[in-house]
Amino acid sequence: MSALPPTTDDTPMWDLWQSMIQVPVVTAADEVGVFKALSDAPLTTEELAQTIGVDARMLSINLAGLASLGYIDKRDGRWSATHIARTWLHPEAEGYWGKYFKIFPATNPLHEQFVTMLKTGRRPKHREDDKPEWELGEMSPEAAEGIAAFMNTHSQAASRGAAVQPEFAEVASVLDVGCGSGIYGIQMALHNPGLKVGLMDLTEMCAEVDKYIAKFGVGGQARSHSVNMFTEQWPTEYEAHFYANVMHDWSDETNRILAKKSFDALPSGGRIFLSEILMDDDGTGPWQAAAFALAMMAGTLGKQYSLPEFRDILESAGFTDVRARRTGGGYYSLVSAKKP
Repeated sequence: MSALPPTTDDTPMWDLWQSMIQVPVVTAADEVGVFKALSDAPLTTEELAQTIGVDARMLSINLAGLASLGYIDKRDGRWSATHIARTWLHPEAEGYWGKYFKIFPATNPLHEQFVTMLKTGRRPKHREDDKPEWELGEMSPEAAEGIAAFMNTHSQAASRGAAVQPEFAEVASVLDVGCGSGIYGIQMALHNPGLKVGLMDLTEMCAEVDKYIAKFGVGGQARSHSVNMFTEQWPTEYEAHFYANVMHDWSDETNRILAKKSFDALPSGGRIFLSEILMDDDGTGPWQAAAFALAMMAGTLGKQYSLPEFRDILESAGFTDVRARRTGGGYYSLVSAKKP
């Protein structure tokens, strides 16, 4: 058989997918004036946003991407253009490449999306009646099938990396919140035969989850819970909660709501786990997190978060002992905390 089974390292696939973001993050910054402004003077994110007239939150993610690619630096809280940007991306420089890159906006839709996000502070074409199905709290069976298949592929390596972490051998039960296809909880069950696993998502998603439970033969350990995590009562029989690629879909305010819901549903001594690609503490990358954040901001209400940001969110709900480590599942880290 020529095909090989998944491993815990899918970094080449992430690098391939994220390569398409490199050009538009630069051309969008060029169009709104980032390189000229940061060549003239070092500026904070807020100062730069005011100078060039863009949204500071969206700008911060763009700047992280540019810094991780080597076009800008951050020192003492202020951004400045590197010699590369001053030589080749300043619009008044003799070596300015912007005229060449202007052929790309017509052929790369991400350029327009990133410019729109910078200028408006909103994802493109965002309307209250134009939300992804999962934001509306319901979806068609066809949409659920597509999302489950996408998430199952996307999470092959990361789920294996998370499942072998020692924490999941230390707990008797875990609820996978917003589980998608259920791949994380299913891998935990496969690697920890004594672990009881709950897989919680919307009704239509749970129909797909049940198919994956049957496919992997973990019905003796795992079961689905059809729950709208914002409006319905959560199961309370689990001693740990697990979120994979969930909080990056939502704003800081919404994540605080989710963290509090977990805190209230967990017993004393319970634990919460987040599987995410983390931003650096100072917001300068790495590229993999910044690029993923740009993708999240184009299609969701969230972004990629840093450990200090997650610590603030989790501690606001009452959790303590917040920490993180890389799992070996691609670029992912596991954030953990405890309920006293």
